Amino acid sequence: MSFNGMTFDDARIVLGTALNPEQVHPFLQDSPSDVSLPTEFDARTQWPGLIHPIRNQMRCGSCWAFSASEVLSDRFSIASNSKSPVLSVEDMVSCDKGDLGCHGGQLPKVWDYLTNTGIVTDSCFPYGAGDGTAPACPSRCQNSESFRKFKARNAYAISGVANMQNEIMTNGPIQVAFMVYKSFMSYKVGEQKMGTNTGWWPIAGALLGASKVFFKIARGVNACGMESMGPPYAGLPSLGADSINII
Repeated sequence: MSFNGMTFDDARIVLGTALNPEQVHPFLQDSPSDVSLPTEFDARTQWPGLIHPIRNQMRCGSCWAFSASEVLSDRFSIASNSKSPVLSVEDMVSCDKGDLGCHGGQLPKVWDYLTNTGIVTDSCFPYGAGDGTAPACPSRCQNSESFRKFKARNAYAISGVANMQNEIMTNGPIQVAFMVYKSFMSYKVGEQKMGTNTGWWPIAGALLGASKVFFKIARGVNACGMESMGPPYAGLPSLGADSINII
């Protein structure tokens, strides 16, 4: 969905990430001081064809699940250097009892679910919570494929701009949380910038819905709190015996 025609109170429904200031997972170690960071970096350019499309969360406060599943989906493709299926948002919304489905979730808890339980593919359990009500957690796929869970092999918080940059450049997109202000209601379809020095933070507008919707937030000034809130999270995909089927 887009914000077109919505009031700010209408938009609150889809803003489902609860911020957690406590350190739950270990922070990623500081990046080596000799790492060379380019002025700009875009995962879509670095790994063409491997970054999954933006999806529409509709009228459910599931942005926490969309962003986490999309990060893990992209990282499976990047790690294998092959296209891979989209992983199931609905698995987390319906089955992750540490979070609150359409009423929100926390980054540390969702990464606990991704490492300890894992999620099936989207074709196995498609998104069905768009009306604000999550379907029951299933024990088999809605199609003929096997009910297989795909996991992150670890999870970690990321502290500081340089660590965020190095992590993105090395392993792919990360999950961030940020404050949404009333000015976001004037956002228009396309790719827009918020502030200067935006060459590293292109944000996939999952809660905005339509394909090719991105916006860029200024780097290095903790704009909208995105460099500290959450805090930023990521994990590496498990490519072992339970590896995802590559397509």
